[in-house]
Amino acid sequence: MSKNYSKGEVIFREGDNGDSFFEVLKGKVGVYTGYGTDGEQKLTEITDGHIVGEMALIDAFPRSATVVALEDSELNEVSVDEVKAYFQGSPDKIKFIFRELGERLKRLTGEYADACETVRELYPKDEPRKSSIADKIKKFVENYNLISKAKQPSAEYIRETESPAHNDGFAKSIEKYSKGTVIFREGEPGRCMYDIHYGTIGIYTGYGTPNEKCLTTLYADKFFGELALLGDDVRTATAVVLEDGTILEAIYMDDFEEIFAKNPAKIEMVLGHLSFRIRRLTYEYINACKLIYDAAEAELKDSVTDELKKKAQDYQENYYG
Repeated sequence: MSKNYSKGEVIFREGDNGDSFFEVLKGKVGVYTGYGTDGEQKLTEITDGHIVGEMALIDAFPRSATVVALEDSELNEVSVDEVKAYFQGSPDKIKFIFRELGERLKRLTGEYADACETVRELYPKDEPRKSSIADKIKKFVENYNLISKAKQPSAEYIRETESPAHNDGFAKSIEKYSKGTVIFREGEPGRCMYDIHYGTIGIYTGYGTPNEKCLTTLYADKFFGELALLGDDVRTATAVVLEDGTILEAIYMDDFEEIFAKNPAKIEMVLGHLSFRIRRLTYEYINACKLIYDAAEAELKDSVTDELKKKAQDYQENYYG
């Protein structure tokens, strides 16, 4: 449902129940935390052609920010109950929504990687601390201060929910692979994402080099490779088959409309997967900001412990990939 908002009008408030998302048809909106308080902070601006409040599409959680019209604007509100009809009426919107979520995931992944690198730079092993680290510390300390304890995600928030078997219903492209097959390599352009119907996949950085590291192991009914596909980016890791007879479904961006028409449950599964990735990364990003905050506080009080140093040094090696 399209609605006009005057400049300065609040579209939704932090803490409201999130049961719809908004497509900005015309104008510009601002996203704030602590809106109208002494701690007000503008997080970003959203212009026409983009969406806001999209996490309501895949998760029924309270709004994490307040959205305000920065100029006279027109927005299309889509409730959770209307999503299926929204896609059926405009199948091209499926790719639009996935690209928007992909951009959010890409930005969050970059911010998290930057936070992890800052943690490593705090107490580097066998090398001097970089002179530029002070500004980076300040950035993440400010970010952590924006996140009150009441806003930190709970364990339930980051828990992955159960989903039906992924090999049910229509699937467009399925292949079986032998152990050791490289599905895609780090640095290659991303052409598609994958759904594991059977078997095991290992996700590595530095695969085949002395710096090889297994980030995670994935089993049946899991997706992988979506970030490069949705963000039009290169692969950030290498995917390798760890079990003979592993069966994968390749999903291309142009397949989304046909999959929705023939197996809408698959689209819901992908949305749920993106929800989990975003929630989990948010949780880990907050943890990284907290570690930087704790380190900065300890240095101000001249009370840095060996335990804190080791935690900072080890963090980059053990972060969620």
